[in-house]
Amino acid sequence: MKHYILLSTIALLAACQTAPPEPAPTEKVIVKVIKKVDTPAPAAPTESQQWLYGSAESRITMVQSWNAIASYVEAKAESRPNASVVLAPGATAEAADFLACGADQPLAAVFDADETLIWNLGSMGYFTRTGVGFDPAIWDEWEKTGAGKAQAIPGVKDAFKRIRDAGVEIIVNTNRSNTNIQGSADTLKSAGLGEFAHGRSLYLRGDAPDGGAKDGRRYMISDNYCVIALAGDQLGDIADIFNDKALTPPERKALTVAPAFDQMWGNGWFILPNPVYGPSLAGTMEEVFPEDTYWEPPKQED
Repeated sequence: MKHYILLSTIALLAACQTAPPEPAPTEKVIVKVIKKVDTPAPAAPTESQQWLYGSAESRITMVQSWNAIASYVEAKAESRPNASVVLAPGATAEAADFLACGADQPLAAVFDADETLIWNLGSMGYFTRTGVGFDPAIWDEWEKTGAGKAQAIPGVKDAFKRIRDAGVEIIVNTNRSNTNIQGSADTLKSAGLGEFAHGRSLYLRGDAPDGGAKDGRRYMISDNYCVIALAGDQLGDIADIFNDKALTPPERKALTVAPAFDQMWGNGWFILPNPVYGPSLAGTMEEVFPEDTYWEPPKQED
């Protein structure tokens, strides 16, 4: 009997050693995968836009400039000059010849439009919000439909009243396209600057065969008017000689200092600030910061 019990015990122990263990209870784990999505930074104006379109300093600069332009035009209208401020064809810095004025020619002041008479806040705001640097197709739509969304530059309205009261015709010479005549005229009118008629008081790119150059249009205007003032935000608004693409920024700057030209700034030729776009935004480190101006703080001894 004892022998039977011993064998049974051994068999039971063997069975316990060879039987597979029961699986441990499992716990259900849910892993949530979150995909990181980069959200674009909110649109913000550039520093140059902040200054030009939004600062008090810019407003003051513009008002001062337009007061100076109006005062100059009033004085010239009284003295009746016999020469205009439009450079004659072939004129150079060494031989700066100006177009003559006919005795019976009415007086005119000729102005660029964009960033000279109006700030294109609608289109510039769109480009900034969408991250588009510049798109010609969008700009074309702006020329057609931007009326009411552009703002007269501070000082322009008062200056225009003074110029018109002095008996001087105001003419706009702009590089907006002559396929968008009505849109540009509507934009100027909506900004409070008056009525402008194409071919008489409004000249556009395409009116002369020289494309974006403006001398051809200035000659067309001079056929009928004695131009006593030119104003714009870029040197091409004064004369095409300043837009020679072969000129480096220092050479272009030096050209404006030539004696025949230097005497004209504020004396028939007027440039308003535009740090947002245009040919003025150029120059290498060496061109902007000449070698003879190099400086660094003195080294501190240990």
